[in-house]
Amino acid sequence: MSARQDRGHDQLEALIDRGVDRDARSSAESLAALYRRACEQLALARARCYPAHITDRLERVTTDAHQLIYQPREIGLARLTRVAAVEFPGAVRAHASYVAVAAAAFMIPTIVIGLLVHRHPELILSVVDSGTAASFESMYSATAGPVGRARETSAGWTMFGYYIRHNVGVAFQCFAGGLFAGLGSLVFLVYNGAFSGALGGYLVERGLSPTFFAFVLTHSAFEVTAIVLSGAAGLRIGHALLAPGPLRRGQALVVAARDCAVLLYGVTGMLVVAAAFEAFWSPAGWPPHSVKYGVAALCWTSVIAYFTLQGRREEGSGTVSKIGHRDPRNLAQFAALASSRRGVRFKITRRLL
Repeated sequence: MSARQDRGHDQLEALIDRGVDRDARSSAESLAALYRRACEQLALARARCYPAHITDRLERVTTDAHQLIYQPREIGLARLTRVAAVEFPGAVRAHASYVAVAAAAFMIPTIVIGLLVHRHPELILSVVDSGTAASFESMYSATAGPVGRARETSAGWTMFGYYIRHNVGVAFQCFAGGLFAGLGSLVFLVYNGAFSGALGGYLVERGLSPTFFAFVLTHSAFEVTAIVLSGAAGLRIGHALLAPGPLRRGQALVVAARDCAVLLYGVTGMLVVAAAFEAFWSPAGWPPHSVKYGVAALCWTSVIAYFTLQGRREEGSGTVSKIGHRDPRNLAQFAALASSRRGVRFKITRRLL
Protein backbone atom coordinates (compact mmCIF):
# COMPACT_ATOMS: atom_id res chain seq x y z
CA MET A 1 0.00 0.00 0.00
CA SER A 2 1.24 3.53 -0.81
CA ALA A 3 1.84 6.28 1.71
CA ARG A 4 -1.18 8.14 0.29
CA GLN A 5 -3.40 5.14 0.95
CA ASP A 6 -2.02 4.82 4.46
CA ARG A 7 -2.89 8.46 5.10
CA GLY A 8 -6.42 7.75 3.93
CA HIS A 9 -6.69 4.87 6.38
CA ASP A 10 -5.36 7.09 9.17
CA GLN A 11 -7.97 9.73 8.35
CA LEU A 12 -10.75 7.14 8.33
CA GLU A 13 -9.63 5.74 11.69
CA ALA A 14 -9.52 9.26 13.13
CA LEU A 15 -13.08 9.92 11.95
CA ILE A 16 -14.24 6.63 13.46
CA ASP A 17 -12.50 7.34 16.77
CA ARG A 18 -14.09 10.76 17.27
CA GLY A 19 -17.44 9.89 15.66
CA VAL A 20 -18.82 11.65 12.61
CA ASP A 21 -20.93 14.76 13.12
CA ARG A 22 -24.19 13.85 11.38
CA ASP A 23 -25.12 17.51 11.12
CA ALA A 24 -21.87 18.51 9.39
CA ARG A 25 -22.04 17.81 5.69
CA SER A 26 -18.26 17.96 5.15
CA SER A 27 -17.65 15.36 7.87
CA ALA A 28 -20.28 13.01 6.47
CA GLU A 29 -18.99 13.33 2.90
CA SER A 30 -15.42 12.74 4.04
CA LEU A 31 -16.39 9.56 5.88
CA ALA A 32 -18.42 8.36 2.89
CA ALA A 33 -15.52 8.91 0.48
CA LEU A 34 -12.93 7.28 2.75
CA TYR A 35 -15.22 4.31 3.46
CA ARG A 36 -15.86 3.74 -0.25
CA ARG A 37 -12.14 3.92 -0.99
CA ALA A 38 -11.30 1.51 1.84
CA CYS A 39 -13.88 -0.99 0.54
CA GLU A 40 -12.30 -0.83 -2.92
CA GLN A 41 -8.83 -1.35 -1.46
CA LEU A 42 -10.03 -4.26 0.67
CA ALA A 43 -11.46 -5.98 -2.41
CA LEU A 44 -8.19 -5.38 -4.24
CA ALA A 45 -6.12 -6.63 -1.29
CA ARG A 46 -8.11 -9.87 -1.11
CA ALA A 47 -7.95 -10.42 -4.87
CA ARG A 48 -4.17 -9.92 -4.99
CA CYS A 49 -3.40 -11.73 -1.71
CA TYR A 50 -1.80 -8.77 0.02
CA PRO A 51 -0.02 -9.41 3.35
CA ALA A 52 -2.29 -10.32 6.25
CA HIS A 53 -1.54 -7.19 8.30
CA ILE A 54 -2.79 -4.98 5.42
CA THR A 55 -5.94 -7.03 4.88
CA ASP A 56 -6.65 -7.20 8.61
CA ARG A 57 -6.36 -3.43 8.98
CA LEU A 58 -8.66 -2.81 6.02
CA GLU A 59 -11.23 -5.28 7.35
CA ARG A 60 -11.15 -3.60 10.75
CA VAL A 61 -11.57 -0.03 9.50
CA THR A 62 -14.29 -0.91 6.98
CA THR A 63 -16.21 -2.86 9.63
CA ASP A 64 -15.95 0.01 12.12
CA ALA A 65 -16.96 2.56 9.48
CA HIS A 66 -19.95 0.44 8.46
CA GLN A 67 -21.14 0.24 12.06
CA LEU A 68 -20.73 4.00 12.47
CA ILE A 69 -22.64 4.78 9.27
CA TYR A 70 -25.50 2.37 9.88
CA GLN A 71 -25.87 2.81 13.61
CA PRO A 72 -29.46 3.51 14.77
CA ARG A 73 -30.50 7.12 14.39
CA GLU A 74 -31.13 9.17 17.48
CA ILE A 75 -34.73 9.02 18.68
CA GLY A 76 -36.59 10.11 21.76
CA LEU A 77 -37.05 13.34 23.63
CA ALA A 78 -33.59 14.72 22.84
CA ARG A 79 -34.18 14.32 19.12
CA LEU A 80 -37.64 15.92 19.29
CA THR A 81 -36.20 18.81 21.29
CA ARG A 82 -33.53 19.41 18.68
CA VAL A 83 -36.08 19.32 15.86
CA ALA A 84 -38.28 21.84 17.65
CA ALA A 85 -35.50 24.09 18.90
CA VAL A 86 -33.15 24.10 15.92
CA GLU A 87 -34.05 22.15 12.81
CA PHE A 88 -37.66 23.19 12.24
CA PRO A 89 -37.20 26.99 12.45
CA GLY A 90 -33.95 26.64 10.50
CA ALA A 91 -35.73 24.71 7.75
CA VAL A 92 -38.42 27.40 7.52
CA ARG A 93 -35.77 30.11 7.08
CA ALA A 94 -33.92 27.96 4.54
CA HIS A 95 -37.12 27.74 2.48
CA ALA A 96 -38.02 31.41 2.89
CA SER A 97 -38.73 31.93 -0.81
CA TYR A 98 -41.20 29.03 -0.93
CA VAL A 99 -42.81 30.23 2.31
CA ALA A 100 -43.21 33.72 0.87
CA VAL A 101 -44.92 32.42 -2.29
CA ALA A 102 -47.19 30.13 -0.26
CA ALA A 103 -48.11 32.95 2.14
CA ALA A 104 -48.95 35.23 -0.77
CA ALA A 105 -51.07 32.50 -2.42
CA PHE A 106 -53.06 32.16 0.81
CA MET A 107 -53.25 35.74 2.08
CA ILE A 108 -53.97 37.66 -1.14
CA PRO A 109 -57.21 35.74 -1.86
CA THR A 110 -58.12 35.99 1.83
CA ILE A 111 -57.91 39.78 1.77
CA VAL A 112 -59.34 40.35 -1.70
CA ILE A 113 -62.29 37.97 -1.36
CA GLY A 114 -62.92 39.15 2.19
CA LEU A 115 -63.23 42.77 1.06
CA LEU A 116 -65.42 41.82 -1.91
CA VAL A 117 -67.85 39.77 0.20
CA HIS A 118 -67.95 42.47 2.86
CA ARG A 119 -68.93 44.98 0.19
CA HIS A 120 -71.31 42.59 -1.62
CA PRO A 121 -72.54 40.00 0.94
CA GLU A 122 -74.53 38.12 -1.67
CA LEU A 123 -71.24 36.86 -3.09
CA ILE A 124 -71.02 34.44 -0.17
CA LEU A 125 -73.48 32.28 -2.12
CA SER A 126 -70.74 31.80 -4.73
CA VAL A 127 -68.72 30.00 -2.09
CA VAL A 128 -71.31 28.23 0.07
CA ASP A 129 -75.06 27.65 -0.15
CA SER A 130 -77.60 29.65 1.82
CA GLY A 131 -78.03 26.95 4.47
CA THR A 132 -74.30 26.87 5.22
CA ALA A 133 -74.15 30.66 5.39
CA ALA A 134 -77.05 30.66 7.88
CA SER A 135 -75.34 28.01 10.00
CA PHE A 136 -72.18 30.13 10.18
CA GLU A 137 -74.25 33.09 11.35
CA SER A 138 -75.77 30.92 14.07
CA MET A 139 -72.37 29.54 15.15
CA TYR A 140 -70.84 33.00 15.63
CA SER A 141 -73.88 34.80 17.04
CA ALA A 142 -73.69 36.35 20.48
CA THR A 143 -76.31 33.88 21.74
CA ALA A 144 -74.43 30.78 20.56
CA GLY A 145 -73.35 28.31 23.21
CA PRO A 146 -69.77 27.37 22.43
CA VAL A 147 -68.82 29.94 19.81
CA GLY A 148 -67.76 28.59 16.42
CA ARG A 149 -69.50 25.21 16.77
CA ALA A 150 -72.77 23.71 15.75
CA ARG A 151 -75.01 23.38 18.79
CA GLU A 152 -75.14 19.59 18.60
CA THR A 153 -71.32 19.20 18.80
CA SER A 154 -70.21 20.76 22.05
CA ALA A 155 -67.80 18.19 23.52
CA GLY A 156 -64.28 19.62 23.61
CA TRP A 157 -62.44 16.34 23.08
CA THR A 158 -64.73 15.41 20.20
CA MET A 159 -63.95 18.69 18.49
CA PHE A 160 -60.24 18.34 19.29
CA GLY A 161 -60.16 15.10 17.29
CA TYR A 162 -62.25 16.60 14.52
CA TYR A 163 -60.00 19.65 14.18
CA ILE A 164 -56.87 17.49 14.01
CA ARG A 165 -58.39 15.33 11.28
CA HIS A 166 -59.68 18.32 9.31
CA ASN A 167 -56.52 20.42 9.60
CA VAL A 168 -54.21 17.52 8.76
CA GLY A 169 -56.35 16.83 5.70
CA VAL A 170 -56.04 20.43 4.49
CA ALA A 171 -52.29 20.48 5.16
CA PHE A 172 -51.81 17.18 3.32
CA GLN A 173 -53.66 18.51 0.28
CA CYS A 174 -51.43 21.59 0.20
CA PHE A 175 -48.30 19.44 0.43
CA ALA A 176 -49.26 16.56 -1.86
CA GLY A 177 -50.46 19.01 -4.50
CA GLY A 178 -46.81 19.77 -5.10
CA LEU A 179 -46.55 16.54 -7.08
CA PHE A 180 -48.51 18.29 -9.82
CA ALA A 181 -45.57 20.60 -10.56
CA GLY A 182 -46.53 22.75 -7.56
CA LEU A 183 -49.81 23.84 -9.15
CA GLY A 184 -51.87 21.66 -6.83
CA SER A 185 -50.33 23.34 -3.79
CA LEU A 186 -51.12 26.78 -5.21
CA VAL A 187 -54.71 25.77 -5.99
CA PHE A 188 -55.37 24.49 -2.48
CA LEU A 189 -53.73 27.51 -0.87
CA VAL A 190 -55.76 29.92 -3.01
CA TYR A 191 -58.98 27.99 -2.37
CA ASN A 192 -58.53 27.88 1.41
CA GLY A 193 -57.55 31.53 1.49
CA ALA A 194 -60.59 32.53 -0.60
CA PHE A 195 -62.94 30.46 1.58
CA SER A 196 -61.54 31.96 4.79
CA GLY A 197 -61.77 35.46 3.38
CA ALA A 198 -65.33 34.97 2.15
CA LEU A 199 -66.44 33.64 5.53
CA GLY A 200 -64.72 36.43 7.43
CA GLY A 201 -66.03 39.17 5.15
CA TYR A 202 -69.59 37.84 5.39
CA LEU A 203 -69.61 37.55 9.18
CA VAL A 204 -68.06 41.00 9.63
CA GLU A 205 -70.71 42.49 7.35
CA ARG A 206 -73.37 40.78 9.48
CA GLY A 207 -72.02 42.50 12.58
CA LEU A 208 -70.48 39.35 14.09
CA SER A 209 -66.86 40.52 14.00
CA PRO A 210 -66.37 40.52 17.83
CA THR A 211 -67.25 36.86 18.27
CA PHE A 212 -65.66 35.81 14.97
CA PHE A 213 -62.26 37.40 15.55
CA ALA A 214 -62.22 36.42 19.23
CA PHE A 215 -62.69 32.83 18.08
CA VAL A 216 -60.25 32.61 15.16
CA LEU A 217 -57.33 34.88 15.97
CA THR A 218 -55.60 32.71 18.58
CA HIS A 219 -55.58 29.30 16.95
CA SER A 220 -55.02 30.76 13.48
CA ALA A 221 -51.51 31.74 14.55
CA PHE A 222 -50.66 28.03 14.46
CA GLU A 223 -53.21 26.70 11.97
CA VAL A 224 -52.71 29.22 9.16
CA THR A 225 -48.93 29.14 9.60
CA ALA A 226 -48.92 25.34 9.40
CA ILE A 227 -51.06 25.33 6.25
CA VAL A 228 -48.77 27.89 4.60
CA LEU A 229 -45.71 25.82 5.52
CA SER A 230 -47.36 22.71 4.09
CA GLY A 231 -47.93 24.60 0.86
CA ALA A 232 -44.32 25.77 0.89
CA ALA A 233 -43.16 22.16 1.19
CA GLY A 234 -45.40 21.28 -1.76
CA LEU A 235 -43.87 24.09 -3.80
CA ARG A 236 -40.40 22.75 -2.95
CA ILE A 237 -41.46 19.35 -4.33
CA GLY A 238 -42.94 20.96 -7.45
CA HIS A 239 -39.81 23.03 -8.05
CA ALA A 240 -37.66 19.91 -7.84
CA LEU A 241 -39.80 18.25 -10.51
CA LEU A 242 -39.85 21.27 -12.81
CA ALA A 243 -36.21 22.30 -12.41
CA PRO A 244 -34.13 19.34 -11.17
CA GLY A 245 -30.91 21.00 -12.26
CA PRO A 246 -28.04 18.55 -12.82
CA LEU A 247 -29.98 15.77 -11.09
CA ARG A 248 -32.40 13.34 -12.64
CA ARG A 249 -35.97 14.10 -11.62
CA GLY A 250 -36.20 11.05 -9.39
CA GLN A 251 -33.04 12.06 -7.54
CA ALA A 252 -34.20 15.67 -7.24
CA LEU A 253 -37.51 14.47 -5.82
CA VAL A 254 -35.69 12.35 -3.21
CA VAL A 255 -33.57 15.34 -2.17
CA ALA A 256 -36.61 17.62 -2.00
CA ALA A 257 -38.69 15.13 -0.01
CA ARG A 258 -35.90 14.71 2.51
CA ASP A 259 -35.52 18.48 2.61
CA CYS A 260 -39.21 18.85 3.51
CA ALA A 261 -39.31 16.13 6.19
CA VAL A 262 -38.43 18.47 9.06
CA LEU A 263 -41.00 21.00 7.82
CA LEU A 264 -43.71 18.34 7.94
CA TYR A 265 -42.68 17.23 11.43
CA GLY A 266 -43.04 20.79 12.65
CA VAL A 267 -46.32 21.31 10.79
CA THR A 268 -47.77 18.27 12.53
CA GLY A 269 -46.90 19.66 15.93
CA MET A 270 -48.34 23.07 15.08
CA LEU A 271 -51.62 21.50 13.92
CA VAL A 272 -51.97 19.65 17.22
CA VAL A 273 -51.41 22.92 19.11
CA ALA A 274 -53.90 24.71 16.86
CA ALA A 275 -56.52 21.98 17.42
CA ALA A 276 -56.07 22.24 21.19
CA PHE A 277 -56.63 26.01 21.14
CA GLU A 278 -59.55 25.72 18.74
CA ALA A 279 -61.28 23.03 20.80
CA PHE A 280 -60.76 24.36 24.33
CA TRP A 281 -59.82 28.06 24.27
CA SER A 282 -61.36 29.65 21.18
CA PRO A 283 -65.02 28.66 21.90
CA ALA A 284 -64.81 29.49 25.62
CA GLY A 285 -67.28 32.18 26.61
CA TRP A 286 -65.88 33.12 30.01
CA PRO A 287 -62.80 35.17 28.96
CA PRO A 288 -63.52 38.76 27.86
CA HIS A 289 -62.76 39.49 24.23
CA SER A 290 -59.91 41.77 25.28
CA VAL A 291 -58.21 38.82 26.99
CA LYS A 292 -58.65 36.65 23.89
CA TYR A 293 -57.19 39.38 21.71
CA GLY A 294 -54.25 39.67 24.07
CA VAL A 295 -53.61 35.92 23.97
CA ALA A 296 -53.91 36.00 20.17
CA ALA A 297 -51.34 38.80 19.95
CA LEU A 298 -49.02 36.81 22.21
CA CYS A 299 -49.39 33.70 20.05
CA TRP A 300 -48.74 35.53 16.79
CA THR A 301 -45.74 37.32 18.28
CA SER A 302 -44.35 34.04 19.61
CA VAL A 303 -44.76 32.29 16.25
CA ILE A 304 -43.04 35.12 14.36
CA ALA A 305 -40.21 35.34 16.89
CA TYR A 306 -39.78 31.56 16.88
CA PHE A 307 -39.27 31.35 13.12
CA THR A 308 -37.19 34.52 13.01
CA LEU A 309 -34.81 33.97 15.92
CA GLN A 310 -34.91 30.39 17.21
CA GLY A 311 -31.88 28.25 16.33
CA ARG A 312 -29.78 31.01 14.73
CA ARG A 313 -26.88 30.43 17.10
CA GLU A 314 -26.58 26.80 15.99
CA GLU A 315 -26.78 27.86 12.35
CA GLY A 316 -23.98 30.35 12.90
CA SER A 317 -21.79 27.69 14.50
CA GLY A 318 -22.31 25.39 11.51
CA THR A 319 -24.03 22.58 13.42
CA VAL A 320 -27.20 22.70 11.32
CA SER A 321 -27.13 20.75 8.07
CA LYS A 322 -27.52 22.78 4.90
CA ILE A 323 -28.17 19.72 2.77
CA GLY A 324 -30.73 20.15 0.04
CA HIS A 325 -30.72 23.92 -0.28
CA ARG A 326 -31.18 25.15 -3.83
CA ASP A 327 -27.57 26.26 -4.07
CA PRO A 328 -26.23 25.24 -7.51
CA ARG A 329 -23.00 24.09 -5.89
CA ASN A 330 -24.92 21.66 -3.69
CA LEU A 331 -26.83 20.35 -6.70
CA ALA A 332 -23.59 19.84 -8.58
CA GLN A 333 -22.24 17.89 -5.63
CA PHE A 334 -25.34 15.70 -5.60
CA ALA A 335 -25.00 15.09 -9.32
CA ALA A 336 -21.43 13.95 -8.81
CA LEU A 337 -22.39 11.77 -5.89
CA ALA A 338 -25.19 10.18 -7.90
CA SER A 339 -22.93 9.23 -10.82
CA SER A 340 -22.31 5.58 -11.58
CA ARG A 341 -18.88 5.57 -9.97
CA ARG A 342 -19.92 7.39 -6.80
CA GLY A 343 -23.43 6.10 -6.22
CA VAL A 344 -22.34 4.37 -3.01
CA ARG A 345 -21.00 7.64 -1.68
CA PHE A 346 -24.32 9.39 -2.42
CA LYS A 347 -26.27 6.72 -0.55
CA ILE A 348 -23.89 6.73 2.42
CA THR A 349 -23.90 10.53 2.70
CA ARG A 350 -27.71 10.56 2.56
CA ARG A 351 -27.78 7.91 5.32
CA LEU A 352 -25.42 9.94 7.50
CA LEU A 353 -27.27 13.22 7.07
